Amino acid sequence: MFVYAATIFLSAFLLFQVQPMIAKFILPWFGGSAAVWSASLLFFQLLLLAGYLYAHCLIRYLKPKQQIGVHLTLLAISLITLPIIPKDYWKPAGGSDPLLGILLLLGATVGLPYTLLSATSPLLQAWYLRTRAGVIPYRLFALSNFGSMLALLSYPFVVEPNIALRSQARIWSIGFAAFAVACALAAWKSRSGTDSLQAAAQADAKPPRFSTILLWISLAACASTLLLATTSHLTQNVAPIPLLWIAPLSIYLLSFILSFESDKIYQRWLFLPLGLVALGVFARGMSQYEDNVDVIKTLIPMLCGALFIACMVCHGELARSKPHPRYLTLYFLMVSLGGAIGGLFVALIAPRIFPNYWEMPIAITGLGVLIAIVLSYEDSGAPRPLAVRASLLIVALSFGIYLARLERRANREYLLAARNFYGVLRVRDDAAVDGSGGVRVLIHGTINHGTQLLGPGGGRIPTSYFGVTSGISRAIRTKGEAGPIRIGILGLGAGVTATLARAGDTLHYYEINPLVFEIAQTKFDFWKSCPAEKQIYFGDGRLTLERMPSSENLDFLAMDAFTSDAVPMHLLTREAYATYARHLKPDGVLAINVSNRYLDLEPIIAEAAKEIGWSGIVVYDEGYSETFYVSNTWILLSKSPAVFGHPNFQDSNAYALQPRKGFRAWTDDYSNIIQILR
Repeated sequence: MFVYAATIFLSAFLLFQVQPMIAKFILPWFGGSAAVWSASLLFFQLLLLAGYLYAHCLIRYLKPKQQIGVHLTLLAISLITLPIIPKDYWKPAGGSDPLLGILLLLGATVGLPYTLLSATSPLLQAWYLRTRAGVIPYRLFALSNFGSMLALLSYPFVVEPNIALRSQARIWSIGFAAFAVACALAAWKSRSGTDSLQAAAQADAKPPRFSTILLWISLAACASTLLLATTSHLTQNVAPIPLLWIAPLSIYLLSFILSFESDKIYQRWLFLPLGLVALGVFARGMSQYEDNVDVIKTLIPMLCGALFIACMVCHGELARSKPHPRYLTLYFLMVSLGGAIGGLFVALIAPRIFPNYWEMPIAITGLGVLIAIVLSYEDSGAPRPLAVRASLLIVALSFGIYLARLERRANREYLLAARNFYGVLRVRDDAAVDGSGGVRVLIHGTINHGTQLLGPGGGRIPTSYFGVTSGISRAIRTKGEAGPIRIGILGLGAGVTATLARAGDTLHYYEINPLVFEIAQTKFDFWKSCPAEKQIYFGDGRLTLERMPSSENLDFLAMDAFTSDAVPMHLLTREAYATYARHLKPDGVLAINVSNRYLDLEPIIAEAAKEIGWSGIVVYDEGYSETFYVSNTWILLSKSPAVFGHPNFQDSNAYALQPRKGFRAWTDDYSNIIQILR
């Protein structure tokens, strides 16, 4: 059994080690958006389905020696695709929905190796069953999930902080070659015998009913949808980083391990009542997420705990209904089909048909319905009385109606809610408070991305993070004293930064999300009221600047790109600063908005400034001078230290930027998010 167990474990480890690694490779190419992880998970789930389908067809329709010949041939071909480093020609041009591009890129880079790794667990379980007739191979599935979880947990704590990204890819490729050798050995040991799938039907091996197959798919789809919906909540509002991808996925895998390792762990009397509690926790997380100011300490543990209970219910019920080993590959195929359906719903369908994150309440309702269905039957499988079953279903559907009313009430206050690949944008008018005029606010996720006063001339009044005492305002005023200047801004938002440009200035925006520009033009006045010469370039700001053949020759460049409260980390690496430097004049100023509830970005920028020989200051603005200002922190960098000798920077709220001792500079190949968590 050791050969089979070792091969399955290694395949599972590689299978889930590659997920955060390859997603981190491509994250900068698509604006650092949290949706990149959802798209990547969709790809992995589709290929998992393809792998299970391949294993099912291989076992069912080919003889043992034919199976080995086909599989070893494909393994040999897959070795040609190594190492798994994405090619630069896959970088997007920008301005369009990148989902298809992400799927094609991943397919070309890891498609065949990942499919073969996905097929390993069901395929080798069937091969093991061939050599040990009558055994129950499902514990190998638990071992597979243990290898997967170990890979995920090791990535943010061991691999990511210590190994450069390209080195990770090369080491992974070596591991895949070792797996191919181990798989060939397992195939050789399985060359003789008869597959139980091809054997004559046995009296105790009745085929599963259609209703049972439908339940398998539904349970897997519900767990998958909740996984992706919870992950979206976390990554949209903290940071799209491997750590927050991995926590929910590890919980998801842990529930698989516990459910399939032993029949004694999942107990209905315990987990079904807890499942009802999880429904309430999910509902509370939905309704209070935007107003929460301490999300790391409260809602992240709450949502992760609720996700664990929900996955234990779904996967525990899957384990309870697993069929005779004769139908092993069909079973895993249906489970993977359910997972793929969940991924398609969250990553492909929901952003195109829903104006908000409705996949979460839909998945919660689905969990309630599944719990009602499960409770409708005794442990023996006998149905409860019809009145009981009808009552349970009515309660579950009533809960879904309650969630729908919550969503409707929450969205009633918004003038507009619109969604695309990059997330949900909402516009709201707030009434006058404390004698001040009313304001219009653009919200992305849970964060204010621009405020406009609704009174006359509001389109020329700086607000929110850009008041007269903010770092960005001080720097632009300083540079503008000598005459018209050239300004570049990464990230448009509502367009509040346009209030800082004057007639005669040149103002260039670099914006990845076309929906942002549409809303800034139609719902706010900043863009159309700005007298400067304006132009907008669509696409990721860094990639756009890299592609420009000549320098923008900017006096001032600001990095103000956020997804909710998450900063795209590829805009803060050593390579990014080299790009910024090419487009700035020798005495130009680079301003970086580091206002963030969860991440301390100062040491990253300080170390980069030290390496490139720039001077820097930190400007903190409490934002109390006007009700429409909010507290903000900007870091200003320049090749010319003399810039910061200006009186505009001489007060107690501006201080010199100092590197943190022992902090390692971030590059495109290296970052460590754990170091900067607040």
